[in-house]
Amino acid sequence: MRIGTGYDVHRLVENRPLILGGVKIEHPLGLLGHSDADVLIHAIMDALLGALALGDIGKHFPDTEKAYKDCDSLLLLKKVGELVNEKNYVINNIDSTIIAQEPKLEPHMKVMVENIERTLNLSENRVSVKATTEEGLGFTGSQQGIAANAVVSLVKGELIK
Repeated sequence: MRIGTGYDVHRLVENRPLILGGVKIEHPLGLLGHSDADVLIHAIMDALLGALALGDIGKHFPDTEKAYKDCDSLLLLKKVGELVNEKNYVINNIDSTIIAQEPKLEPHMKVMVENIERTLNLSENRVSVKATTEEGLGFTGSQQGIAANAVVSLVKGELIK
């Protein structure tokens, strides 16, 4: 078994869409980044790459590459999932947390989980997405940005369901 952790943060700005877990969420501010800046998906990708000891998403999808400008992060997650398969590992589970003061994310969580499961071709109950606030503290609490972290476990070979 291999375990990886991931963390990502992006600044909240005007005139950008807010996309989390592949879901476009109505909000006056969005996340600034080279791609769609989906912190949840980025944290999961970093966790998967870390579990495989393959570096981070900046190594695989550099922000200097025009091809990744405004790119849908679910497409990048699919590529990382293919790397997991190529290394003969299977995703056992993904546990993730979004840290954001606003907006309320509960109404969107089910679709986020489904997006991740579909993108990585995972059966139900292998992906957890949670959300928390920091009670008005720090950069997320003051709504300067949104962060996410993730932990994944991989097993060698074929997963028994």
